[in-house]
Amino acid sequence: MSAPVQQRLRLQWQRGAFVLDVDLSLPGSGITVLYGPSGCGKTSLLRCVAGLERAQGNALVQMGGLTWQDDSRGLFVPTHRRAIGYVFQEASLFEHLSVRDNIAFGRPRNAGTGAAALSLDAVVALLGIGHLLARRSTDLSGGERQRVAIARALAAQPAVLLLDEPLSALDHARRQEILPWLERLRHEVHIPMLYVTHAADEVARLADTLVVMDQGRAVACGAATEVLAQVDTPVVLGEDAGALLQGTVQSIDSDWHLAEVQCGSATLWLRDSGLVVGQGVRVRVLARDVSLALAEVQGSSIQNALRATVRSIVPGGHPSQALVQLQLAPPDAAPDSAPNLLLARITQRAVHSLDLQVGQAVWAHIKSVGLVR
Repeated sequence: MSAPVQQRLRLQWQRGAFVLDVDLSLPGSGITVLYGPSGCGKTSLLRCVAGLERAQGNALVQMGGLTWQDDSRGLFVPTHRRAIGYVFQEASLFEHLSVRDNIAFGRPRNAGTGAAALSLDAVVALLGIGHLLARRSTDLSGGERQRVAIARALAAQPAVLLLDEPLSALDHARRQEILPWLERLRHEVHIPMLYVTHAADEVARLADTLVVMDQGRAVACGAATEVLAQVDTPVVLGEDAGALLQGTVQSIDSDWHLAEVQCGSATLWLRDSGLVVGQGVRVRVLARDVSLALAEVQGSSIQNALRATVRSIVPGGHPSQALVQLQLAPPDAAPDSAPNLLLARITQRAVHSLDLQVGQAVWAHIKSVGLVR
């Protein structure tokens, strides 16, 4: 199978005093999450991709192997001719139509132009809404409405799926209900997705690629595992900075209700929540839950102690604090390999007393590991 086509976004757009100015190269597969505070330009970027706003300044919009704007050639494809599926914050379903007719509504437009030709039956099965087809949209819960809205967007066979904070109007229970379906889209639909959110749990669970935005600019862009573990501009999700690790369940200890998860060269034990051997998972480790030692500590209640190498040390946001980036990959790993990275938030006093240096071998003791999927 050929490699997915890269996405290219070079956009300048202004409204009043606000200026959007980004230049991004993005993978042609998976979920790219646009993350940042309200008003940072996430939705404006999405609207430029959709053609709802026209970017200026030698703009270039290439998505799904298609070019929709190229100012160097005087090219601008209007929204109705772009092979996009757009999911808004509100489901915006047609109340006079059944679920079946809502999904079928967009089908004739752009038919066959997307990266994956999904039948209506496949879309319905993918999102688990077969039992809803005969209902009117007014008879659906908020989570069901958003699943139908996603199905309608997919039914158009888009080259790219755009999702603008699709869970922001839902309560916590409904958000937790729909997140697994979005994860399933990542694995089963080979259509690149741009996903706007300012919710930490959505970033941790969904992002393959993470674009962090601030005041109209992309301040960080890359694989989510790498962006979340950087120290030059730490990305704070929820209470603290932290790292995201990809892993696979290796075994289940039924006696102690624990799961053994292999994350690259590292092995972690975490609470078993119905996991199965071979299952892929994501785990999040907060920087404040990682302590460092020069030697393995014996007789400790901490079950996860990992060999690591200090990769960088920077100030930690308060004069008393330091943020240490750790590499968990074995010392003989290839230079261009993608190592597992951790962050540790410790005191400057600890840095001094341990005489920590870049390149130094340490033990990382992890007090808590959070399963995010």
